[in-house]
Amino acid sequence: MTERQPGRGRRRRTAGERGAAASTPPADPRQQARNICLRLLAVRPRTRAELATALHRRGIPDEDATAVLERYGEVGMIDDEAFAKAWVTSRHTGRGLARGALARELRQRGVDSSAIGSALTELDGDTEAAMARALVDRRLRSMAGVPAEVAFRRLVGMLARKGYSSGLAVRTVRDALADRPGADDVTDDVDMDALADSIGNDALADSVGTDALADSVGTDSPPDGGER
Repeated sequence: MTERQPGRGRRRRTAGERGAAASTPPADPRQQARNICLRLLAVRPRTRAELATALHRRGIPDEDATAVLERYGEVGMIDDEAFAKAWVTSRHTGRGLARGALARELRQRGVDSSAIGSALTELDGDTEAAMARALVDRRLRSMAGVPAEVAFRRLVGMLARKGYSSGLAVRTVRDALADRPGADDVTDDVDMDALADSIGNDALADSVGTDALADSVGTDSPPDGGER
């Protein structure tokens, strides 16, 4: 039996075929941009800024990216106002975030101030206060036996990290702890200014860490609170 020599049995490409392959035109950048946007939008809604960032990272020329984004905006496939409203609803209901935290998240996703303001009008002061109290009551159920002073600081810190003002946070926690022994002494003696400063700094550091992922398009939480 004759041993088959390496490389035999394969048809070698002709010079014409090699030339044709070499002269294949590059992919249309606008079609590439459309494909990228469609893939991302199929996962979840995106802001215009998120899509623009994705196209830039893929090397799509600015002119082509702008043309595609403008067209998708015209037909309603990109709608920052609708995105902002859905984000506010889902993040407030699902995570209990207040207006301050929600505005920060939307700014990080490239939503303009007008759209943010419009979306946040759906959260009035009473709604925000009710959510703050619900969050505190829920957390208190797992804090049996925790000293009032410790519980006070933990709960106020939790609300601050979710974007609630220090004033609302302190009032809400004070009211929730009213029936606990020693709560009055804690709230009467606490240095409100120092507490607000310390909690505010902790909340800012926490938000920088948790929201840095917004810089990576496609890895942040979708408006419906689900997975990518």
